[in-house]
Amino acid sequence: MAEAIWSSDTGEAVYRSRDPVRNLRLRVHLQRITSSNYLHCQPAAQLGKDLIDLATFRPHPTASGHRPEEEEEEVVIGWQEKLFSQFEVDLYQNEAACQSPLDHQYRQEILKLEDSGGRKTRRIFTYTDSDRYTNLEEHCQKMTTAASEMPSFLVERMANVRRRRQDRRGTEGGILKSRIVTWEPSEEFIRNNHVINTPLQTMYIMADLGPYGKLGYKKHEHVLCTLKVDSNGVITVKPDFTGSKGPYRIETEGEKQELWKYTIDNVSSLAQPEEEEREQRVFKDLYGRHKEYLNSLVGTDFEMTTPGALRLFVNGEVVSAQGYEYDNLYVHFFVELPTSNWSSPAFQQLSGITQTCATKSWGMDNVAYFSYPFTFEASFLHEDESVGSHTLTVSTWRPLELSPVAELRRFFIGGSLELEDLSYVWIPGTFKGERLSRFGLRTETTGSVTFRLHCLQQSRAFMESSSLRKRMRSVLDRLEGFSQQSSIQNVLEAFRRARRRMQEARESLPQDLVSPSETSVS
Repeated sequence: MAEAIWSSDTGEAVYRSRDPVRNLRLRVHLQRITSSNYLHCQPAAQLGKDLIDLATFRPHPTASGHRPEEEEEEVVIGWQEKLFSQFEVDLYQNEAACQSPLDHQYRQEILKLEDSGGRKTRRIFTYTDSDRYTNLEEHCQKMTTAASEMPSFLVERMANVRRRRQDRRGTEGGILKSRIVTWEPSEEFIRNNHVINTPLQTMYIMADLGPYGKLGYKKHEHVLCTLKVDSNGVITVKPDFTGSKGPYRIETEGEKQELWKYTIDNVSSLAQPEEEEREQRVFKDLYGRHKEYLNSLVGTDFEMTTPGALRLFVNGEVVSAQGYEYDNLYVHFFVELPTSNWSSPAFQQLSGITQTCATKSWGMDNVAYFSYPFTFEASFLHEDESVGSHTLTVSTWRPLELSPVAELRRFFIGGSLELEDLSYVWIPGTFKGERLSRFGLRTETTGSVTFRLHCLQQSRAFMESSSLRKRMRSVLDRLEGFSQQSSIQNVLEAFRRARRRMQEARESLPQDLVSPSETSVS
């Protein structure tokens, strides 16, 4: 039977699973095809083809007297399951070679295997996360496929990166260090603190491809598959599972070059419906407990507004200014609340001053980008209002002095006339009349300043029932939004006048037409 083409895609694949990684099972099948010398002599029947049909190779005796079909192994491997190589068996049988507790543990396991009949595999074995090979492989990992790679400066420095694992916890995690910033760190300090934050475990599935009867040499060890799993359930497999693709190939080096093929399949058992349902209940309970924990952190003492009041939070930004003559601009701004129904906390600062900003050419204008954030809080003793985000561009002016000397002084040494009361640009707080005259004040238009405001509102009216909210029209509907130019005082005054007219109309009706409930209206 003709064999499928070789799979040349040996790149890594990334998977994500919520199941425990201990349930992972891989089936690895390894088979020796033939000596690579056969690859250099193509049968006559296959001339003209680019690929050699593996079915054309017939079993031939090897130098050891074993046929190729005898050089075949298949094993199912679990996550972090230890399969010993012939080299490890020979090494740990010597008690003098055991130095660490892990070495002594491996020695006891090997002795038990020998008493129970030996290993179940001859060529396929594994290196787990605790083995020395894992640390050496990560330290000496190559960046390219070149045989004679010269490590760069970056590779040498990254080789010192300490990789934290799931079963290894730092001892300084919960200790508050006295110095937050180390200005002159030593190389030892950098090496000890340069940590990849995501815990990672690694496992290597290996194969000893040495000649039959000469197993146990490090030079014949080849990596079949590399598995890496982090604490977030991300599984990295290199190369990817075979699936419907062709098998991977390994061509050994040396005098007797041989060709091997192997496949890697995921044979993890599927969860039963009962287990999936139980898992869903566990996750639901976990999320519920986490929600309760977050609620306990927030608490129930949430500050509420007084009935009928609207609390407005404004997160603003002085974006930019343009159209001015000179460079190095700053903005000194004030927030003037309407005198009627609006108020702010006593600690609230309704003014601010930006940093000095140099201008930048943008088209025909010189623009100063401040990006200065500010925030303030205000309360409105009325009904609620919808949330809004606004961008305002405010035109500015300056007082103008007609004296040529004053203009020369301002041009050469800077400085100009300033207002004694900055509220004069609006309506002075001391003004008591109906019309404000600014006759005699000469001004000159200068530039414009752009503001961006993000408004957050809090009111008990938001928590009322839908029927009550229908009867209580929002302030935005009454005022027709922030964009209206009429003042809040004028709008409220119109409401009062309309209510007085309705009251006068009720009083003019005959008393027998007025219901008792209507006569009690104030």
